[in-house]
Amino acid sequence: MKSEKFENLEPVWRQRFLPIRTDAENPVVARMWDVEGGFRDPWHAHEEAQLIYVTRGVARALTPNGIWTLAPFQAIWMPPGMLHELHAIGDVTARTAYVDAAAAPEFRTWTQCRVVQVGQLLDALLVALAVSSGDSDTRRAGLALPLFLLELQRALPALTGTLPLPEDRRLRAVCEQLLLCPENNDTIDVWGARVGASTRTLARLFRDETGLSFGQWRQQLRLVEAVARLAQGVPVATVAVELGYQSPSAFTSMFRKTLGASPQRYLRQRDNL
Repeated sequence: MKSEKFENLEPVWRQRFLPIRTDAENPVVARMWDVEGGFRDPWHAHEEAQLIYVTRGVARALTPNGIWTLAPFQAIWMPPGMLHELHAIGDVTARTAYVDAAAAPEFRTWTQCRVVQVGQLLDALLVALAVSSGDSDTRRAGLALPLFLLELQRALPALTGTLPLPEDRRLRAVCEQLLLCPENNDTIDVWGARVGASTRTLARLFRDETGLSFGQWRQQLRLVEAVARLAQGVPVATVAVELGYQSPSAFTSMFRKTLGASPQRYLRQRDNL
């Protein structure tokens, strides 16, 4: 939920940023950057839509209504004006593209955050646009731009990364504690007693505000945490223990059932995108 604090500060946090200066003739501005672990880009927004993804490390993007964990070559699309914050989990190499949605009509319907997979071609095109920025010879960028927009439009949705956040204070209290301790295995009955809500009420709120059951939300939390930790090189057995599973095989079974591949195979598939 967008707090009054951020609503009142809107003119201020918008002024933190220089104009991106996209327009009809230059609808995409691409950039590349490296940040150290612990980097935090505080709450802000852009007039343009923004595509953000990492090629090394793991990043988290936060909005008032969700958390997105980005493993290598998973990208988040932020619609214009979306309030967001970015955290680096470990050292991160990132790419970003600011897109003038008005000048790129194929994206005018992309009005919500979405996570997509970035393949080798899409990555190479964004690098080409970033390298070409400021060149007097614009032919390369002119050739790369339409193919970049086409590949972005056709990018496949990512199966992991999204964790919706609720507005109800009781539900938010549960989610905040699970974010701090994803290994927690307490039942919804226990959580209901802690936050002053019946089991039935808490179950209904989870469905209404996140679209997931309590169990599904906790599993999704563990899944995005698992992908982030595996991408950082944490062994499967360690990830299983840290996320509250009784054994590595139980964790691997959940992972394979949800994503269609074992953790090791999933990471190899990502490397080949």
